[in-house]
This record gives sequence, C-alpha cells and structure tokens, in this order.
Amino acid sequence: MKGSHLLLCLYSVTCWLSLMPAAENKIFHFGPCRISMSVTEIRSGFTAIKANIVSIATGSWGAGDLCSQQFPKPRGAAASITTSSLPMQQARDPIRTLSILSHPQSLHKVKSSDRCCIIHNLFNFYMDKVFKHCQTEDSYINRKISSIANSFLSIKRKLEQCHNQNKCLCGQESTEKFKQILANYEGLNITSAAIKSLGELDILLDWMEKSR
Repeated sequence: MKGSHLLLCLYSVTCWLSLMPAAENKIFHFGPCRISMSVTEIRSGFTAIKANIVSIATGSWGAGDLCSQQFPKPRGAAASITTSSLPMQQARDPIRTLSILSHPQSLHKVKSSDRCCIIHNLFNFYMDKVFKHCQTEDSYINRKISSIANSFLSIKRKLEQCHNQNKCLCGQESTEKFKQILANYEGLNITSAAIKSLGELDILLDWMEKSR
C-alpha cells in the first residue's frame, strides 16, 4: 500500500515538473502573446563574439572579415577581405554612428498591444536579413553565429504560433517603427548592415527582457 502511494506521489511530481518551463525559461509578454523561452544562450553566444564585432566597427578588421558577401577572389589573393579591397563607398559606411534598432528610438515606447507584431517582424528580420549574410573564416565565430541563429529559429516558431493564434495586428506605430528599422538597415550596404544588426543584439535582448 505504501509502495503504491509512493509511486503515485512520484508520478504526480513528474507530471508537475513536465508542465513547468525549463529552469532557465522565463515568461515573456508581447501583447497577447505569452512565450516561455530563454535568451541566456543567445546572450552568451553574442557576448563571446561582440568584441570581434566592435573590432570590425572600429576598423581593426575589415568589414568583409565577419559578414562576407562572397566576393570572388582572384587566384592567390588573401583569404580575408579588408576594407582596402572593398569599394570606397563601402569602406566609408557610417557604421559607427548609425543605429539599426534604436534610431530614432525605434524600439522605445512601443505600445504593449504592438509588441506581438514588432517582435515577430524583428525575428523574421534577423533570420532573413542578418544571419544568412554572415559567414566568417573563423570557425569559432561561425559556430557562435550558428548557435544564435538556431536559438532565434526556435523562438521564431513559438512567436509564429502565438502570432497566428492571437492574430496579432500591426498598428500604425509598430508598422512605422519597423519601416524605420528597415530604412536604417538599407542605409548601409548588406555587409555593414549585417554587422551592425548583429552587433545590436544586446539592444533587442534588453528590450525583450523588459517584456517579462
């Protein structure tokens, strides 16, 4: 009898634990969407490569060293592309001064009802316009970018499901803010825009964590 009670107790505890979010997962509120997820792995991966991105932005590396557009290389050319090998206009892109996500205050003061829409658009933006344009000759950085992209894809699927179930509407404010983000991105060439967007992941993560 005691054995059956013990088994029943263990079964109840197991069921209860299975219904709980993972230890690192937290509930994020994006308008009508409540998503259980963790950004710890994304932030950890980003922190590991942020110094490299800063080096590129300050000119220590060439823009093509991180996010390459796969320019054809002449036989015998160096493997990495430096700013000296890029077109003059590309080398002069205002990557230090222009912000993709926060100019002019793109993610600030977004209404709660609009967060579902804009976070959905932002994750599509990173999957379609940032990660796919980033490829380095450093296998360590590649693995970190790939890990971040995989985490984004997992969260993106949850957002899409919630977005479809709740039929999140894009209000005028969120529509205009996302248009501004796209305009900021398109103000740079693809290589510099991808670097800058990748380097601003902390802006997005900080904004997301304020939604908890």
